[in-house]
Amino acid sequence: QVQLVESGGGLVQPGGSLRLSCAASGSIFSINTMGWYRQAPGKERELVATISSGGSTNYAASLKGRFTISRDNTKNTVYLQMNSLKPEDTAVYYCNAHILVVVTAINEYDYWGQGTQVTVSS
Repeated sequence: QVQLVESGGGLVQPGGSLRLSCAASGSIFSINTMGWYRQAPGKERELVATISSGGSTNYAASLKGRFTISRDNTKNTVYLQMNSLKPEDTAVYYCNAHILVVVTAINEYDYWGQGTQVTVSS
């Protein structure tokens, strides 16, 4: 009933930039925290950044300053602007959202996108 669809991944050279988007759709009452996570080959999924419904942000310490998370509540969309990309940023990037859905009552569920590949290579 709820889908998260990511876009914007691809191949970029070191030092380049990419902007990821993730749009939520379906039977949404409201959206609380949204965020981005990533998983590199052979590694566990890790936090990139989160943003609350009010706009408060949280970043992985190693990424702060290069990555910027933002959201457009009118479009149920979260963005990740990635600058000064490095080869070690290569990973599958996943969108996450805590969404309130109305069924017989209002409940909050945790949703994930399908992932978008980001490859940083010359």
